[in-house]
Amino acid sequence: MPLIAVAYAAFAAGLFCGFGSIAWVPIAMGFPALVIGAIRQKTVIAGVALFCMAGAMTASAAAPAQRAGHMKQQAEGGPLARMKSRASKSIDRLFGGDAPMAKALLIAEQQEIPLEMRDRYARAGMVHMLSISGLHVAIIAGTILLVLQAARVPRDAATIAGIILTGFYVAIIGAPPPAVRSAAMLAIVGASRLTQRPTSQWAALAVGAFAPLINPRTMLDLGYQLSVLGIAGLIASGKLSRRILGNRKVRHKKIYKELIASFVATIITTPLVAWYFGRISLIAPFSNLIAGPIVSILQPCLFLALAFAPIPAIGRMFADASHPLLAAFDRIAVIASVMPAASIDVTPSLVTVVIGGLIVICLITACMSRYPARPAIASLAGVCLIVWSPGLHLPYAGGVEMHVLDVGQGDAILIRTDRGRWIIFDAGRIWRTGDAGKSKVMPYIRTRGGSVEAFVLSHAHADHIGGAASVIRAIKPHYFFDAAFAQGSSVYLTTLRVADSAGTEWTRVHPGAELNVDGVVMRFLAPDSAWTASLNDPNEASTIAVVEYGDVRFLLTGDAERDEEKWLLDHELGELHADVLKVAHHGSSTSSTDAFLRAVQPALAVISVGADNRYGHPSPDVIASLARTGAQTVRTDKVGTIIVRTDGKRLTYQAGGETWDISRR
Repeated sequence: MPLIAVAYAAFAAGLFCGFGSIAWVPIAMGFPALVIGAIRQKTVIAGVALFCMAGAMTASAAAPAQRAGHMKQQAEGGPLARMKSRASKSIDRLFGGDAPMAKALLIAEQQEIPLEMRDRYARAGMVHMLSISGLHVAIIAGTILLVLQAARVPRDAATIAGIILTGFYVAIIGAPPPAVRSAAMLAIVGASRLTQRPTSQWAALAVGAFAPLINPRTMLDLGYQLSVLGIAGLIASGKLSRRILGNRKVRHKKIYKELIASFVATIITTPLVAWYFGRISLIAPFSNLIAGPIVSILQPCLFLALAFAPIPAIGRMFADASHPLLAAFDRIAVIASVMPAASIDVTPSLVTVVIGGLIVICLITACMSRYPARPAIASLAGVCLIVWSPGLHLPYAGGVEMHVLDVGQGDAILIRTDRGRWIIFDAGRIWRTGDAGKSKVMPYIRTRGGSVEAFVLSHAHADHIGGAASVIRAIKPHYFFDAAFAQGSSVYLTTLRVADSAGTEWTRVHPGAELNVDGVVMRFLAPDSAWTASLNDPNEASTIAVVEYGDVRFLLTGDAERDEEKWLLDHELGELHADVLKVAHHGSSTSSTDAFLRAVQPALAVISVGADNRYGHPSPDVIASLARTGAQTVRTDKVGTIIVRTDGKRLTYQAGGETWDISRR
């Protein structure tokens, strides 16, 4: 146990050092201890949980734009990338309309999977099946071994050939981390059988889990995290099944074993799924039990279609055989997702996820231990803490606050009234496995308490609307204010559908319209429908609003650019002065003209911007222009979340743990 703990703690330390060259030091120190300790003992439980908790928390802290840049760098060039690209083209050619699903199941490409489909699978508890994982690779390996044995290849030779062919398959699909983990684990099990030296399943999992970690950023891969925890759950469920069922003759014993495995694996992976998808599926054990046999047949068909892609007639035959199986697989997800109480929406905070990780450790320990009472009681205590945690709120001193959340390259601005109610102006970005609404906005509000009166959307670009659907679905605000600039954005359409199903009243923004919440008045200045009719850039149709409380004014500008600023100068000159300005378009040089800043004359300028973003925001020219107006400038990429407070006369702002007074003009 100490060797395992040291190894994983060292690796976790490397992660938090920024994934730089220093991460190689703990890997080099920890790997020998990991292997030796894993082979000697089956005590990798705590390490597995630490692996995945560290990965989930670090993934939420790391900017998705940085992660995307890293993945792009990995994808450019290299034999694995070229092989994966060829496989992707073959799948497009063979599967047609089913190609996005086939790519997800075969080569771990989920970019083409619609958000609605991913959400449906999350509700059904089948989202882990939507991408290649250890299960998929194990099915392929089993199929290869079965074919070789059917061809009368000697067992030892078949095992060796199966390991080699499985490794070749993993290379063809670009070596995604879950597949590498599974292939390494299968190779260890095969080597154990060949040498007739049985080893613990935990030892195989430990080495298999470490195999893809030559690149520490693998820890950020959701598929890898789910794969490791899922296998840990299956190992633990096997022990639990033997304890419950034993050698007794029980009718349908196989079904009971599968149900126990499904329940345990679902519970073990629940903290991760809740963190990334904001849902807990209650129907998952049953949907997985039904979908499992279909995947067991589907995966070999997909593999054979890809393997025989150079021979079009044979490849298409297997692809055609896969279509009804893909349809059946998706149909199970559709039915399971619409079942009453199929899933519940959750907005976990970092605290609840950490507690969930500790619950996972206790549950696995309870499954494996001869004396499960203590870890089971500890798990129950953790559940009670999670249930109780929403009632704990940070103290609120009163007054009106503007919270500019640090959501990277995007906007999420929260206005809090002196009675604790909220108005949300934009909800940050969206990425493949989550969005800022679930990971930032909702936990932020839940830890402070209070209801949400309205959601205001500046415009439908993904860095502003990305988390809107999650926020509206979870909190159901009374009103949804929208500039209604028409564009073909799937995220925007999804948000509108979610608002409709949540009963949130949709209202189009009109200049002069007002929203009054507890004495806080939000007055909309733009856009005007006649002005937007001739536009083709959503930025120029941004919702612009001034928020007034007492004598203090905040001006929120979305991503408005110089043409919309000019329109405001021509139509609302007397309304533009504000004490606090949320600088437009993350400080881009296309906004914040000198004429506009002279009209606003802000005492404080707040820029919501991502660190080291690829756009070069904020522009040095804009920073210089703000300085010429005498505004004090503060940026989220430098100080994190910014909180501006007022009693209607005085102004202060808090950032980076410090508080400053602002001299109003």
